[in-house]
Amino acid sequence: MAPSEQVPSVGLRGHRGRARYPAAPSRTSPATRRRATFPLDLTKTRLQMQGEAALARLGDSARESAPYRGMVRTALGIVQEEGFLKLWQGVTPAIYRHIVYSGGRMVTYEHLREVVFGKSEDKHYPLWKSVIGGMMAGVVGQFLANPTDLVKVQMQMEGKRKLEGKPLRFRGVHHAFAKILSEGGIRGLWAGWVPNIQRAALVNMGDLTTYDTVKHYLVLNTPLEDNIMTHGLSSLCSGLVASILGTPADVIKSRIMNQPRDKQGRGLLYKSSTDCLVQAVQGEGFMSLYKGFLPSWLRMTPWSMVFWLTYEKIREMSGVSPF
Repeated sequence: MAPSEQVPSVGLRGHRGRARYPAAPSRTSPATRRRATFPLDLTKTRLQMQGEAALARLGDSARESAPYRGMVRTALGIVQEEGFLKLWQGVTPAIYRHIVYSGGRMVTYEHLREVVFGKSEDKHYPLWKSVIGGMMAGVVGQFLANPTDLVKVQMQMEGKRKLEGKPLRFRGVHHAFAKILSEGGIRGLWAGWVPNIQRAALVNMGDLTTYDTVKHYLVLNTPLEDNIMTHGLSSLCSGLVASILGTPADVIKSRIMNQPRDKQGRGLLYKSSTDCLVQAVQGEGFMSLYKGFLPSWLRMTPWSMVFWLTYEKIREMSGVSPF
């Protein structure tokens, strides 16, 4: 049997020491799975930009000519107006972002959990430590991945720019990195980093904290053991909470990253993330902060489940205690 076909007997042992389940073979790489769900991310970004009230200050008529569309109509509109393959525009920097962000946040979280904070005397990991550790891990991971996120957002909007008769900004992903670097220097690659890490802190507070808390509660207070069922339920809860907490900051981050800039690299629409928040609420209403929530949640939930099941297997293989 080829190495890729071997199925190791990796188990997740509960606190009662009985429950185990075999590790399923991975038939697809993380990059392939990310490509499969990427149209949801693209649709989310397009929804976040629809009806952007701040464009009126630049005399942009696109806001008035483009009626609001929901998730399905937006996706179908992309296919009809730009072509089916445009649903994957920006997928390459998205894969780069996933590698940098996921690696950075989990290494940081594990270090904080095991070395900096440690467990209490009763071997329990307190909620407040999980909250702080999750937020700090998200901040570090997202700060490192900001250049890839910036390129991803801007490339996702290229198709819309073409429909509006505006010149395209990039020929491809590497040209995008080179152009941003040449025009704005190193600082240009970190445009929008403040709302980006704000979003990451909220998402990770929801994801990491909710997962740890729900899993601990289920194992200690229900008949469920520390097995695949518990991990699956915990990841479902963590994905929902992360989406609820992170979507407003995600909308602000995307708008700041995509806004037009002057020759000095300063944004023409928003002075800061706070200014973007105020303009969105005043011009479009509070619920504008949740544009793109549905595709964001639909995409985050399966990824959260895959991530946490994989994470638990790695912890079991390394002999780390679940609590």
